[in-house]
Amino acid sequence: MELQNTVKEALNALYHHPDDAIRMQADRWLQDFQRTIDAWQVSDNLLHDASSNQETLIFCSQTLRSKVQRDFEELPSEAFRPLRDSLNTLLKTFHKGLPKVRTQISLAVAALAVHVPAEDWGDGGIVNWLRGEMNSHPECIPSFLELLRVLPEEAFNYKIAARPDRRRQFVKELASTMEVALNILTACLNINELKEQVLEAFASWLRLRHRIPASTLASHPLVITALSSLNSDMLSEASVNVVSELIHYTAARNLGGISAQMPLIQVIVPQVMSLMSQLRDSSKDEEDVKAIARLFADMGDSYVELIANGSDESMLIVHALLEVASHPEYDIASMTFNFWHNLQINLIERDSYLSFGNEASIEAERNRRLLVFHSSYESLVSLVSFRVQYPQDHADLSKEDLKDFKLTRYDVSDVLIDAALVLGGEATLKILYMKLVEAVASCGNDEHSEWRPAEAALYCIRAISDYVSITEADVMPQIMSLLPKLPHQLQLLQTVCLTIGAYSKWLDAASSGLSFLPSIIDILVTGLSMSEDSAAAAALALRHICDDCGKKLCGSLDGLFQIYQRAVIGEGTFKVSAEDSLHLVEAVSIIITELPSEHAKKALEALCLPAVTPLQDIINQGPLALGQTTARELTVHIDRLANIFRNVNHPEAVADAIQRLWPIFKAIFDIRAWDMRTMESLCRACKNAVRTSKRFMGITIGAMLEEIQGLYKQHQQPCFLYLSSEVIKIFGSDPSCANYLKILIESLFNQTICLLAKIQDFTSRPDIADDCFLLASRCIRYCPHLFFPSVVFPSLVDCSMIGITVQHREACNSILTFLSDIFDLAKSSQGEQYLCVRDNVIIPRGASITRILVASITGALPSSRLETVTYALISLTRAYGVKTLEWAKESVSLIPSTAVTEVERSRFLQALSDAASGADINALMIPVEELSEVCRRNRTVQEIVQGALRPLELNLVTVS
Repeated sequence: MELQNTVKEALNALYHHPDDAIRMQADRWLQDFQRTIDAWQVSDNLLHDASSNQETLIFCSQTLRSKVQRDFEELPSEAFRPLRDSLNTLLKTFHKGLPKVRTQISLAVAALAVHVPAEDWGDGGIVNWLRGEMNSHPECIPSFLELLRVLPEEAFNYKIAARPDRRRQFVKELASTMEVALNILTACLNINELKEQVLEAFASWLRLRHRIPASTLASHPLVITALSSLNSDMLSEASVNVVSELIHYTAARNLGGISAQMPLIQVIVPQVMSLMSQLRDSSKDEEDVKAIARLFADMGDSYVELIANGSDESMLIVHALLEVASHPEYDIASMTFNFWHNLQINLIERDSYLSFGNEASIEAERNRRLLVFHSSYESLVSLVSFRVQYPQDHADLSKEDLKDFKLTRYDVSDVLIDAALVLGGEATLKILYMKLVEAVASCGNDEHSEWRPAEAALYCIRAISDYVSITEADVMPQIMSLLPKLPHQLQLLQTVCLTIGAYSKWLDAASSGLSFLPSIIDILVTGLSMSEDSAAAAALALRHICDDCGKKLCGSLDGLFQIYQRAVIGEGTFKVSAEDSLHLVEAVSIIITELPSEHAKKALEALCLPAVTPLQDIINQGPLALGQTTARELTVHIDRLANIFRNVNHPEAVADAIQRLWPIFKAIFDIRAWDMRTMESLCRACKNAVRTSKRFMGITIGAMLEEIQGLYKQHQQPCFLYLSSEVIKIFGSDPSCANYLKILIESLFNQTICLLAKIQDFTSRPDIADDCFLLASRCIRYCPHLFFPSVVFPSLVDCSMIGITVQHREACNSILTFLSDIFDLAKSSQGEQYLCVRDNVIIPRGASITRILVASITGALPSSRLETVTYALISLTRAYGVKTLEWAKESVSLIPSTAVTEVERSRFLQALSDAASGADINALMIPVEELSEVCRRNRTVQEIVQGALRPLELNLVTVS
């Protein structure tokens, strides 16, 4: 009683106390209470207490539902019957009470049925029991109908802590009583006020996809009622849900496919088709139209393979889907988008035509189908293209509405690409060009004119750029001629710039392409001056044009340099942000790549100058000024140099530049090594220089490595590790660098191992762990001769064992990949000679590594990491065969039988045994996933499993 009163007081405080702190305290207490074993009895008592208020009833029904789902194993077996009877009494008590409470109790009973086998439930299992209760208590039928509805849904609710075997058994139990369930529902159809509830429950049972002959369903009273109620005001929503499930049911592959379901399909399709006129009925409620549209979309998605044959009947469905696509409401029209995509795949891909035998027959049938659907996709292009038009009030759109509008545009782009794949890019372009011409005709030449239709047409033209041939000669020259005549309205100019960038390959290949470049560059220069958005689009377009038309633009380098300098130095009217100026850096870098090497050095020097001068000025002010400068003032220039080094593909010229710049870089390294942001930027610049220059780096690379090796000891910046990673990739196999690199990696790894002494260190510095083990994997790949014989190898394996269970995704993945690379060593050409060294390190630690990996699978790591952990365990199994199986057996035997049964254990071990024999990893995932699920089924079990495996204690034992 005391505890019941405390629960009531806590709920009262939670909902009514004016003090936030008290409310939070009450909430915490109630959450803790829900985890106790007392919560069972207290919740049950309060639900049976007639004086309990609404808040108490809702809380206790949720608690009881949650306890049955998650913590049923807390109860002794003899508690089942009283619990079932109590819940049954509550179902009857609340049959006219609070709907929320009734639903929670129904879910609790359903969860109980998932846990308890039919033979233990008695009365022939829950469905037969339910039939008996409904017959004995007809006044409570609405309550029992709700329970009947949730039963199939709860079969797939993974919040219920049932073992996979039991869950599968429950689905079989439900399937075996399907006929009983449908008979109950059919009997309830006679009660008019229950029809909606009956149809909702029927839809739920159809989701089980249990084999009922199509001919039986086609004439079943429940199906006939659903189909005949599609026009009913009261029952339309429930009917639509049933018919939608029936459509999915007929397309389910495990039910013999569409051909076996034809008797049912022939009943459904005409009924749905008869609703077509309602799509255009303006008097109908939008939700009703949406429901009807959903049925057409479901038919399209489910029967796409049938529709793709282009028969007269299937074209009726296609025309209906075009009708849906033309609906003014985007939410309704977009329901068809998935269908158009899947139909396109069916029409285009060769696999759809394999039954036609030889190539000639395949090609003939493919062409026939493409012709049949040609006009439908032409209509589709016209129907969707206006959807991308900016709304009249676009300037007042909220951030959220603007985001939705952008998502709409992306979706429409995808539909246009589908159309271009069916019609061909050129045919689609012609339709969109006509829309552009219409729009331009009604568009004046000042920025206040009606620009939106022209912008929309250009957006669509840009969307299909990848599907228009670079030799297209009819429409593209006319589009390029139109662009300079368009008004300089902000959004329109931005789209013009992006369209130019999208067709840069056409500009390079087309015979008339060169003649358009001057006017196009003028448009882009205007774009750079108008706004930040148009400047971003123009900078990106310039990069694309330089990328694709580089050879044509070599003679225009001076003009491009002027644009670049104005943008980078910030003089004049350009509105290019620092981030977008990087596109211009790349653009000019690409042109320099096209120059002969004797000119490239000079051009590269000029390109670096606007970035180098301000850095030199800061350094000239002395160490104090350099130390106090904000990171942003340095990184804006360093990032430009990084982009130059990445894009100027003249290795000698870049090596020469980095050698001249090294004093500047060294000064920044020396003074700013504490500043992560500046160091990341500087290391990126060095990495790009190393990647481009490769062996031409000469003495600079030695100075660079010496610098980061020394600074890492003091400042432990992770970017020093990823710069070393790039160096290893390029110089790892160079014998002349061996001594140098050996000292480097030993120094970096020793330092890192000291930093990562316990799991808390991995958690607080996941970036260091991530880059350290990425570097280690690089060493395995590019310099195994330096890495495996090194003294750091055993220590690094020990370090990885401490960190495997770090929750940070990237750090964890890098550690697991490193271990997998070690286990997979025999696969690499250079690796075989180090197998003995590897085995001397791994075998003494094998039992511990296996146990940590098993612990990771069973709850120490999130289930999203399961595949990566499994791969590491399978790699270990393939490397050590029987030994790993012994280690794994030893590990899983530690888990108490209350958590994992012998059958579940042996399934997992059998999967590992199959892995040792070379079985495919995908085939092994199910037993691993099931062990994982069993061990995570509730908090108590997870704690028991982790308490038994204790992964964090294993690496504290020193391995001799």
